[in-house]
Amino acid sequence: MKKVALITGAAGGIGKEFSRLHASKGGSIVAVDINNQGLELLKEELEQKYGINVYIIAKNLTDLKAPKEIYDELNQQQIQVDYLINNAGFGGIGNFHERPWDKDLAMIQVDIIALTGLMKFFLPDFIKRDKGSILNVSSTVSLIPGPGQAVYFASKAFVTSLTRSIYGELADTNVTITALLPGPTETGFGAHSGMEKTSIYNKTASPAEVAKDGYEAMLDGELEIISGVSGLQKLEFKLVPFIPKKKLIDRIKKGQQTK
Repeated sequence: MKKVALITGAAGGIGKEFSRLHASKGGSIVAVDINNQGLELLKEELEQKYGINVYIIAKNLTDLKAPKEIYDELNQQQIQVDYLINNAGFGGIGNFHERPWDKDLAMIQVDIIALTGLMKFFLPDFIKRDKGSILNVSSTVSLIPGPGQAVYFASKAFVTSLTRSIYGELADTNVTITALLPGPTETGFGAHSGMEKTSIYNKTASPAEVAKDGYEAMLDGELEIISGVSGLQKLEFKLVPFIPKKKLIDRIKKGQQTK
């Protein structure tokens, strides 16, 4: 039986690469995105190239009702989800006290609430069947403080922490949960958030490579994987707990300054 992957933010960036990768394995897809035109193009591409089924849901994940509506719609369509890939998310640069509340609230709703809500509805079904996998796209920034992007860094810290905690709760089941922690990646995210104007985005990773790392880690049931950064950078992230906090904050603050 073909595995069905529900992928949020499927119409672009890493989400599109997740979709292409899963389709190349013969799996069916539930593609969720706010970009309906992008979803239609994705459906046409993947169904023609791989002969798989793509069910599209055009949904704005800033809507608090969205996770339940997605879950209910799939139940009505009798579509059973095997893999939940929480990929949708966005950021925004600027000091916390200067950024508009509506933009930060929308970020929290997509990056935290929609992700948590989808797990809240689909995970019990996975546990009942004693199979299924969740992949949460977090970020390497979840491991460090983020002056200049306080809400975004904090939202990803939430995702990494939540994933680790649920991993422990699933220890006696065959259900797995994995966090993907990419570094800067060549997607529309950098332009949308303003991060492409910072030194952090001097070198970006391929979204296809990042998606492959995350997808394979999910299938292997790994707790988390860092992707899209050099070996030296991976070592630096491991050393973060030992760096004096104020020194680390100052260093990151300089890296967040726009060019």
